This record gives sequence, C-alpha cells and structure tokens, in this order.
Amino acid sequence: MSQDTPDLTPTTNAIPATAAPVPDEVALDLVVVPVRPSLLVRLGTEALGSFLLVLAAIGILLYTPLTGASALGTALGLGLAVVGGTIAFGHVSGGHFNPAITFGAAIAGRSPWREVLPYWLAQVVGGALAAAALFLTIPSALPTLVSQGAETTTRAFFGATANGFGAHSPLATLTTGEASFELLPALLIEILGTALLVGVVLGATNRVAKRLAPFAIGLTYAALVLIASPITNGGLNPARSTAAALFSESSALGQLWLFWVAPLVGAALAGLAYRAFATSGLGTTEFGTTVVEDDEFDDDLLEEDEIIVTDERG
Repeated sequence: MSQDTPDLTPTTNAIPATAAPVPDEVALDLVVVPVRPSLLVRLGTEALGSFLLVLAAIGILLYTPLTGASALGTALGLGLAVVGGTIAFGHVSGGHFNPAITFGAAIAGRSPWREVLPYWLAQVVGGALAAAALFLTIPSALPTLVSQGAETTTRAFFGATANGFGAHSPLATLTTGEASFELLPALLIEILGTALLVGVVLGATNRVAKRLAPFAIGLTYAALVLIASPITNGGLNPARSTAAALFSESSALGQLWLFWVAPLVGAALAGLAYRAFATSGLGTTEFGTTVVEDDEFDDDLLEEDEIIVTDERG
C-alpha cells in the first residue's frame, strides 16, 4: 500500500465511552400544592349561585297564577336552575348554594369548618337579593287582581312563596283551613328531604361521578321539592326560606325557625352517614415515584383545585 493512501480499516476507539446506568425509576422529591380561588371569590360565587336558585324557586312560584306553572313546573324550573348554576359556578366555590349542603359537607369532612359561616352569609345575602328583586317588581295592582277583587297587600301576595306549616301550609290555603299539615309532618319532610338531598350531593360529587353531579343534584332537588310542596311549600334550603320570609307577612318569619332547624338536622344525618359508610381513599395520583392519596386534598364538592407540583430537591 502506498505511503500516501489512507488506511480505511475500521478501528475501535482508544478511549471507550462509559455510559451511566439509567435507573428504571427516578426518585423525585415532589410537593403537591392545591391552589384554591380566594375566599372572597368563592363567597361571591356562592352569593351569585344562591341568587339564581332563589330567583327560580320563588319567581316561578310567585307568578304561577299567571303562568299556570303549578308545583311540577316550579320544581322542574328549580331543578334546571340548580343544574345550570352548578355547571357554571360549582368549579369555583363547590356549588353549595344552600346552608344545609355547606353544613353537611363540613360534617362529612368535605368542606372546612372555618368557611361554614361565611358561606351561610353569602348564601342568605344572595337569596335575599333575589327575593328583593322579585318583590320590588310586583305591579301594585296585581295582588288585588289575582285575588279576584279582594283587597290584599303585596306582602300577602308574596307570602304565597313562603314556607310554612299548620294554618300557613299550602294544604290549609287550598282547603280554606279545613285541613293542614301540622308541625310534625312538616318537620319530618324537611329533615328527610334535606338528608336525601345532601346525601345525593355528597355521593354525586366524589371523583368517580363528578361529571354527572349537576344533573343528579338538580333532578333530585326537583323531585324532593315536588314531594314537599303541598306540605311546606318545598323548603329544603334555609337561604330560600329566609329570602321568602323577609318579604312576606310576619307569620312566615315566626315559622322560619323550622326551616333552619330541620334542614340542618337532615344535613347532619347525611354528613354523619357519609363519614361512616363512604369509601376513604378514592384513588391515588402518582407523580414519578411519589404517590399522593386523593383524600389528602380538600375536595369541596364540585370545586376544582389547581394543582401545582414542585420539585423540592436540594
């Protein structure tokens, strides 16, 4: 071979490259931080959702003599408003819109106790604003026209939307006082109805069934209000009951205590049952080799936390 001809014979590298072994798993020190909307934002959303719910519940019932909506129309309208409200606002505040749901969620460990009173205040204010909007827009001549010429007041006309029992139950109004649902039936239906409603809310908002929760809650709400309508005018929500009582005659305020006590008792029963029988640890979320249990996060019903994962390795 000529001295100027290059040697094309393949050769091995004089210094072999050493590759670091690739581990099957990379251990990471991760911290998972749930980020919730501010309390002020959540309270505003609860007030807005409660406004929508009460506007539908009272507004449809108030003008039933004109629209012919009846108890079925009122219940379905309320159910649709709940579906819309929970879809639109539930991911921000949890979609409670009802002091009984907030109370039951706190007992069940699904909502922090420190937020119960602020949520209640927001819900009552939102409901009261909806009732005020309806009350202020009633034409002055309408109550007398609806009562077929008998003198009546706007408060008496609005009082048809209030929750009541005994002489103020819808049955007593329908039968001109010949029959009525007294304290015990009203107490039982409000306790049982709210317990079932809160139970459905807690069950439907777990991570498995959360997508369908608004429809489950809205349809259940509608069915239970339809059952309770002839007995108490369909309460199951202290914010709704308070809103109606504020603009009705004094008798509604005198009976308002029942429509706080009974729903809260029902909510407590549902919350305790959930704690006793619900499956804990609904799943795990795995980041690298770090496993985080789902129940380590706040799961405030329909509220969705934004999860930030940070690497804390030194």
